[in-house]
Amino acid sequence: MSQNVEQAAHERASVGEALVQIDGLKTYYEDGGLLSSHPVKAVDGVSFEIDRGETLGLVGESGCGKTTLGRTLVQLESATDGEILFDGTDITELRGDDLKEWRRRTQMVFQDPDSSLNNRMTIGEIVREPLDVHAVGTPRERRARVRELLEVVGLREEHYYRYPHQFSGGQRQRIGIARALALEPEFIVLDEPVSALDVSVQAQILNLLEDLQKEFDLTYLFIAHDLSVVRHICDRVAVMYLGHVMEIGATEEMFRDPANPYTQSLLSAIPEPDPSHDTDRITLRGTPPSPRDPPEGCPFSTRCPMKVRPSAYRDLDGEVWERIQIFREVLRQRMNAEMGLKDRIRDLLGRDTRFSDIDEIREELFGDVTLPDSVRGHIEEAIDYVADADEAAAHQYLDEQFGSTCDEDPPIQHDVGGGRLSLCHRHLDDHANPEDVHDELNVFTGESE
Repeated sequence: MSQNVEQAAHERASVGEALVQIDGLKTYYEDGGLLSSHPVKAVDGVSFEIDRGETLGLVGESGCGKTTLGRTLVQLESATDGEILFDGTDITELRGDDLKEWRRRTQMVFQDPDSSLNNRMTIGEIVREPLDVHAVGTPRERRARVRELLEVVGLREEHYYRYPHQFSGGQRQRIGIARALALEPEFIVLDEPVSALDVSVQAQILNLLEDLQKEFDLTYLFIAHDLSVVRHICDRVAVMYLGHVMEIGATEEMFRDPANPYTQSLLSAIPEPDPSHDTDRITLRGTPPSPRDPPEGCPFSTRCPMKVRPSAYRDLDGEVWERIQIFREVLRQRMNAEMGLKDRIRDLLGRDTRFSDIDEIREELFGDVTLPDSVRGHIEEAIDYVADADEAAAHQYLDEQFGSTCDEDPPIQHDVGGGRLSLCHRHLDDHANPEDVHDELNVFTGESE
């Protein structure tokens, strides 16, 4: 098996063939509960390919699962389910010597160069460590190799005997890159490699990464939150949200014409250098749900500005519809929240708890809007359920009245042209209503007719 892993590098040489294939990848973290377990679904059913020689960008909000996905691809985290094919070999099944041998072909550059470098080791020892672990060459050849690598990344030979604290942030990141190159890998995961650096230093590191890619025929997964950096260096981009890839495709096409509602909202947040330029910025409500308790349908359904409405409410005022969606999410979170000891004691004594503020919630959400009679009746019915301490019944009742396919059915990837895929119900003919989408966006961008 080890020989097969070692020889696989020579079986595909052409740029454009898939080097990494991910199919239904899941990475869950268990909570360790004694009676029940609600795992953190950090990566939840991700599928895509990374072609040999390309740079695939991975973007999304903090906590969306980007770093976990990257660490799983290099087997620093164990996959819960799914496949990761590297040159046709499922690396999730490798163990022992086979796994160690495969690790020579893939490396990772970490986000924080300070914490990823051992301050008790010299730079030479740090860069040489992978060579020592894999017993590459003689000790003299390893030292010579390290000096070559230091020169490749723009450092000097005399830096060999210095320690990490003697270098700047940009230099420490170069050391991390040199270490990643030591074993001559084919695939490198770059976890926000320039996020902690000054702008001028960022440009140097990005240029270095591009030069190294051309020189050594490297394949990158570039994890970042700075969209301008992603646009500069990446061939394709995957947009991630709550453990799912919402959209993936060619960089320029995605920036020019995003297809997924989440991609649109993410790109609308890019600062505009010209203050006089009028942009339609989409401000999403709230924060992403907990990965312990993701929505049952579309992962973006609790915040989506283009959520599909049930037919009975397609003409409902956009602001009223928005308040109803917030109310539903509040009840969903209350339903899954656990009552602490203090609240349990207060409840037994007949006193108010943090679960007893439904009147305040009603005033906050609906006090300044006019509800149609049909809507008001449903809201009051749900409030009565909550007053009787039955959040589950209230949540179910509102689902029956105001729920849609976005709440109930997980979407599938749709081909939106140009090789791009988007995870959204709006791409179905039944839900692709431009006027409906325009009305929803007006609420989020602050426009009015």
